[in-house]
Amino acid sequence: MASTIKLSELAVGSKAVVQGMPAQGPASLRLREMGVLPGVAITLVRTAPFGDPLEIRVRGYNLTLRKSEAEHVMVEISKTET
Repeated sequence: MASTIKLSELAVGSKAVVQGMPAQGPASLRLREMGVLPGVAITLVRTAPFGDPLEIRVRGYNLTLRKSEAEHVMVEISKTET
C-alpha cells in the first residue's frame, strides 16, 4: 500500500493523486477553486531554487502554489510513472 505524503515533499517530475486537504481556510478555498480536489491526479513540474513556490500540473494546466499551501495537501504517489 502506498504511503501518503505532503505535496511539498513530492519529488520533481513525480505524479500523485490528491488524498486530502484542509477543510477550511483561504488556502483551501483557493485550491478547490483551482481544481485541486481529492482524487485528482497531479504532477510536480518544478520548484523555485529555494523550494518556494512549486509548480504543479493539474487538470491540463500549470498552477503555482506557495510551499505553505502545499504543506496542507496530502498526496499518494502514483504507482506507474510514464
